[in-house]
Amino acid sequence: MNTGHILAIDRGTTGTRAILFNDRGREVSRGYRTHRQYYPKPGWVEHDPAEIWKACVSVIGKALAGRKIRLAGIGITNQRETVFVWDRRTGKPLGRGIVWQDRRTAPECAALRRRGALAEVRRKTGLLLDPYFSGTKLAWILRNVPGACGLARAGRLAFGTPDTWVIWNLTGGRIHATDPTNASRTLMYNITKREWDPGLLRMLGVPSSVLPEVRPSAGSFGVTAHQGPIPAGIPVSGVAGDQQSALFGQGCVNPGEMKVTYGTGAFLLLQTGSSLVRSRHGLLTTVACGPRGEATYALEGSVFIAGAVVQWLRDELRLISSSPESEPLAKSVPDTQGVYLVPAFTGLGAPYWDPDARGIVTGLTRGAGRAHVVRAALEGIAYQTADVVSAMAADAGKPIRRLKVDGGACANGFLMQFQSDILKAALVRPRNTETTAIGAATLAGLGVKLWTPADLTRLRAPDRVFLPRMPEPRRRLLLAGWHAAVSRAQSRARSGAV
Repeated sequence: MNTGHILAIDRGTTGTRAILFNDRGREVSRGYRTHRQYYPKPGWVEHDPAEIWKACVSVIGKALAGRKIRLAGIGITNQRETVFVWDRRTGKPLGRGIVWQDRRTAPECAALRRRGALAEVRRKTGLLLDPYFSGTKLAWILRNVPGACGLARAGRLAFGTPDTWVIWNLTGGRIHATDPTNASRTLMYNITKREWDPGLLRMLGVPSSVLPEVRPSAGSFGVTAHQGPIPAGIPVSGVAGDQQSALFGQGCVNPGEMKVTYGTGAFLLLQTGSSLVRSRHGLLTTVACGPRGEATYALEGSVFIAGAVVQWLRDELRLISSSPESEPLAKSVPDTQGVYLVPAFTGLGAPYWDPDARGIVTGLTRGAGRAHVVRAALEGIAYQTADVVSAMAADAGKPIRRLKVDGGACANGFLMQFQSDILKAALVRPRNTETTAIGAATLAGLGVKLWTPADLTRLRAPDRVFLPRMPEPRRRLLLAGWHAAVSRAQSRARSGAV
């Protein structure tokens, strides 16, 4: 093992963090900064790219402040499907970016399905035609943002997911690149051939000139330019989308290993190695990272609303004053008294893929109170996760008895125990739950040969294992009630009642 430090930049949905790791993979320092969420219309969610870059500079400064170290490399991880575009000549963005949660392109996705494009999209990308993904967002920008189409014709328009925007700025505009895990979420990348697909670009009306170069996840993405607290000449040596980064950070690099990350949403990935498994149960096939950071495949299921439902309880309903308060409140009652909360605020993700579903609370009686609703919200996170695990087990052809968990919500002991119960599986929580950042750091460390794949096994340590203890009849009864509630959320949306 060589010596040096690695800086991981974690570009999340609600904020940016930078974490400095030493050569033993231990956290030394960090910086964090939130950024504003913009909701210009119902179903629209936007971020300001300039604000995002300012946040990156700020948190890097906080993590490096006053430290005389050898910075060996920088790793980047990010929310994958958010779209930014900017002028290559000036580096200025063309307005705000479209966030992964944004649903404005649902009509475009429906039109493509009517044209029979779904089969080709599934075959080439492993994805579905859903507003979640980047391609239709970029197509919308080209049609609707003033100046975008003209800059594209002139070869001056640059497109990127957040990793690409950060790389561009870190390197002073010299490198326009992404990695296979992020590219695989765009609806434009052929995951079998590992290249941008001309047929898909024609389908979406996207010129290839706007696209970044796709480079290996553990490799060279240029070196930094001196900017404020950022020193010059530091290799940017590891890049992965947040969920694949967490999968790598958890050490799920062999076929059959699985993780779930609880963040704003919940994201489950099952490593399938060199086997490209095509789901028959509403899951996605995506690109992941193997032991050396090389491209492999995984099955993925996305729950759009997980931790965000706790934020909703806090900020909109004001049932709690802080997120940690949800755990003791949920434990203060023995059950929900039959209350179910389906948090389909932006539709339902895997395995339903229903963009028109809407959130509902059902089963309310006069005896139901604040604690029951809060408990139902936490249980709703676990139920949604269980639906995805069921689909994965069906595709894998065997039950899943062990999962690794990470993300902010896995600090909630009630949620973790209920999740274990409802899954009938062991949940392994790591000592450091910042596995998304750890994944970016370890990829970067591999990229500059600070670590070897053998070293990485020593950098990941478990903290606690949650084992199932719920009686089977009760588990089945609760799941039946949940699926009835989901059916209501879907049927109400279809009938126009919500």
